[in-house]
This record gives sequence, structure tokens and C-alpha cells, in this order.
Amino acid sequence: TIQEKANNLFQNSEILAPMVRASTTPLRLIALSYGADLVYTEEIIDRSITATDRIVNDELKTIDYVKKMSSFSAKVQRRMKASGETQPVVLRIVPSKEKGRLIYQMGTGESNLALPAASMVANDVDGIDINMGCPKKFSVSGGMGSALLNDLPRACDIIKTLRRNLNIPVSCKIRLLENDLKTVEFIKGLVDAGANAVTIHGRMVGDESQKPARLDRLVETVKLVKSSGSVNVPIIINGDLYTRNDMVNLKTKSGADGVMLARPALYNTSIFRKPSASAIGSDCHESELGEEERYGYDSPLLLSKTRVVQDYLMQARLYKTHHKNAKYVICEMMNNRRTPSELTPFMPHKYPGNQTIDMVCKCKSIDDLCKVWDVKTSLVLPEADGAESTLHRYDDRYFLDPDALREEQNRDIKQESNNGDGKKSSAQHSNESHVNHQCKEIKPSRKADPLSENNEDVEITAKK
Repeated sequence: TIQEKANNLFQNSEILAPMVRASTTPLRLIALSYGADLVYTEEIIDRSITATDRIVNDELKTIDYVKKMSSFSAKVQRRMKASGETQPVVLRIVPSKEKGRLIYQMGTGESNLALPAASMVANDVDGIDINMGCPKKFSVSGGMGSALLNDLPRACDIIKTLRRNLNIPVSCKIRLLENDLKTVEFIKGLVDAGANAVTIHGRMVGDESQKPARLDRLVETVKLVKSSGSVNVPIIINGDLYTRNDMVNLKTKSGADGVMLARPALYNTSIFRKPSASAIGSDCHESELGEEERYGYDSPLLLSKTRVVQDYLMQARLYKTHHKNAKYVICEMMNNRRTPSELTPFMPHKYPGNQTIDMVCKCKSIDDLCKVWDVKTSLVLPEADGAESTLHRYDDRYFLDPDALREEQNRDIKQESNNGDGKKSSAQHSNESHVNHQCKEIKPSRKADPLSENNEDVEITAKK
């Protein structure tokens, strides 16, 4: 049954979370290579997928969802033709490595938009997850993300529609509601509608990532769900699980079926390495160490951060990731800007090669990045036809001078408002942003916070 498929996927699972800009092909692949049981795509809006063509890339041995040329304006089409630009790849899947372990996370607010998008990818992924936790304005204004937490009937309609028409599991990722009872009742409603699994992020809408997750509430919520007797689907926990000890302890304490990692997996993706699959040297004195010492922040299971970046770059080069996307992910690996402040002392950034964020930001290609990180590039790569994988909107100042970037963005927004462009209805704005924020030409004056972790705008600069 579909529920049995879901149980096989989610029970006792360690999962790479859907992270905007980050959970693309190379990060998913290294997470799987280190031991992740499941990986999620980044959130991709329903209309972004339905505006693509599914292409079998024989050179890379991938399935590519490529933005349709017809979806661009005549002006953009002329520019792309003149410059030799190709349509961007919105989603690149590697079946040989991801089959049986890939979940597509969708941003959607309406069942009539969700179904065609899910149907397009259903044969290439192992499950569909609905984002019900994103609190950002572009998502909420379109009735997506955390807006669904306040509209159970609409959330259930999406679940029911997908379950009636798909033969793969349908799951949801939510946040804690204002109290445990409301959270439990919301989860029950989703499960009654047919949800095959639910992930709970241990924060409420409005909670900052620099503040600790509400782990006590998360534990209590899972216990209440499990003891209700009416929820018999896997429950996954997410939030501030920065060590293997954290993962094991919170899973045991709550009775959850699996764990999902976002920021911890960016800090060091090798957190997914499991004891049984690792060769721990005798110099670690493993038998003399307690569990808290063995698998904490200095766990011998962890690879060096340099090695993780090198592994990431090898996959990025092999699968033609745009260098700006790679720069973004590596810079996120090199800082703690969205880590709870009380944990940052345990999470140093030490690189024997003395690499810095500034050095990364100066790179103009994947090969430049490989040189900075001493990655051997002697491997002969296939001459793949088509675009590099999707480029999200990116500016080096995102990491080097965020205050100046935000100030410039605010000036642009003010100028746009003065010009009268800000008078569109919220519905018009949300409809445009849903289509545009992943695949369409982006103007500098977009009303999105350039420093938001959920700003998914894309520029078209892919090359042959």
C-alpha cells in the first residue's frame, strides 16, 4: 500500500531537509553518500514545475526539468538568443543515486495547482511533500507555506486531491502552532485527509533561527500525537539537532519515527555518517568514551569541513551546478549566521588551507572554487548539452556586506513604490511571484528580502 511505502521511507530515517538554494543536486548527493536515508529537494513552487519540460539528459544521466522557452517574454527570449543563454534547469535528478530516496517538496496553496505539478514529477520521485511551514511574505501572501496552518480545510483539500490521484506517498512539513493541543489537532486533520507522514519543525511562525528551537514543546507534541491512538503515520522531528547525540536523544525522548536536518547538515553534511558505516581509528579510544563524548560536536564520525566542501564541489562540477549557487552553499557552510548563538562556540570554522568567505566570493567559476579548495579537476566531464542547473538570485554582499545590500534593496523598494509599481493587489503580486521567484527574469527591485533564507528568486544566466 501507499502507507507501507511511506513507512519504509520515513521510519527510522535521517533526512536532509528542503533548504532554499541549498538542497539541490550536489548537496543531496553528498548527504546520501554520507548516510542520509532520504533527501528533499528545495521547495519548488507548483507553477514553476508546470512551466517546465521534462528532459532526459543522456550525457549527465539525469532527469532535468527545464524552464519552457515559451514562458519567457519576447524581450527575454531575444536576449537569451543573442547571448546564447539556455533555459534554466529548475530541478535536476540523478536516478542512479536518488531513486528510492528522493522527496519533492512543493510550495502550493491550491489543490488545482498542486495536482498538475505533483503529477509531472511523480514518476521521478518517491514522495510529494507540501510545505506548510514557510513564514515568508511571498509564500504566505499567496496562501502557501505557513498560511495553510491557519486554513486546515484548504490544507486537507490539497492532501486529499493528491492522495486520490497519485500512487506515491504525500507528506507535510509544518511548524508548531500556538499551543500543543492546536498542533495535535492540526496533525490529526492532515492524517485524516490522507497524509502519509508529517514533519514538525520545533519553532513557531515568527521564531528566529538564531533562537533555540522549542524542543520541549516538540517532544510533548509528538508524545501527544503518538498517544492519541488516531495517528498511525510516521512523525518526523526537525530543529537544532546539531550532533548525532541530539538526533538519537530527541528521537528517543519524543518517540518520533525519524529526524530531519537543515542547518546542522549545512554546517557539516557528514553528520549523516552512522557508527556502523564508519571506520573509527583505535586512537579515538572509542571504548573509553561515553555516548555524549563519542557522538557530540567532536564526533570521530565527522569528516573535516574541508573534506565536505571538496566532496560538494566534486558533485557540483560533475552535475554542472552554477558557480553562484555553489558559492552560496559553501558560504553557508562557512558561517553560523542562522545558528542559535548559544551553540556557536561549539561550531568553529577551521580550514587548514585558510580559506575565507571573501576568497570564495571572488571565485568566478566552479574551477576557481576547486582551486581555492584544492579539488583535483583532472576528471574528464561529459560534454552535456543544455543549461547549468538553476541559478538563484545571488549577490556576494549577501555574506560580505549584508547591511549595504539590504539598504540598497530597501531603496529600490521605495523607488518602486514611488513609481506606482507597488499598487498591485496582493493576489496579483503573489501570482506573479509564484511563477517568477524560481524561473523568470528578476528585476533588481523585487520586493523580496535579499537576506531571507526563503528568497528563491532566480536569474537566467545559464550557459552552454
